[in-house]
Amino acid sequence: MIIELRGVWFAYPGSRRHVLRGVHMRVEGGRVVMIEGPNGAGKTTLLKVLALLYRPVKGVVLVDGDDYWSLDPRTQLSLRRRVVYVHERPILLRGSVLENVALGLKLRGVPGAISGALETLRAMGLEYLAERKWRELSAGEAQLVSIARAVAVQPELLLLDEPMAHLDEDRRELLVEILRELKSRGVGIVVASHWPQDELLRIGIDRVVRVVGGEVRAL
Repeated sequence: MIIELRGVWFAYPGSRRHVLRGVHMRVEGGRVVMIEGPNGAGKTTLLKVLALLYRPVKGVVLVDGDDYWSLDPRTQLSLRRRVVYVHERPILLRGSVLENVALGLKLRGVPGAISGALETLRAMGLEYLAERKWRELSAGEAQLVSIARAVAVQPELLLLDEPMAHLDEDRRELLVEILRELKSRGVGIVVASHWPQDELLRIGIDRVVRVVGGEVRAL
């Protein structure tokens, strides 16, 4: 899967300020892109445009060569389900960790959602959290569970907003190993962070871009 932004501008409804300005960018399966930039630079907005959640006010978003926002709604939904965005602040629902991880599979109508979720937790070394309730999790555990829910649906592109923010050293190491494995399986990964981090570099980053004032610059 390839998503390409061509001359993309974005402003939030009711605002005249463009958060993104003339962005050209390409992400694809099997490659890792790191997005750097200070708080408020537009990194999260850029991720949500790449995740096909925000429609630009100007420019084109191509998905495998097709103009995404010109496609019919059913095709858009099918393509959007191949991309998963993980928020900086974990968003978990009431219930157990296992139920949370199974949610994306259930929404996609995947048979055996619970067993699939448990398999993902095992693969990520998080099986011990399966029966915990969301309120019992530390910030770092909640972050990893949120990522596990994304991994469970087997996305072709995984977009992560500040994934290391709540993790201690051991959990950062675990996340690095998980992302390296996903990359080896051909998953495209985009990681946004407001500062460079040695752990992220060990994933095998193919390209680094910096967002400054809504503009994207290659480094």
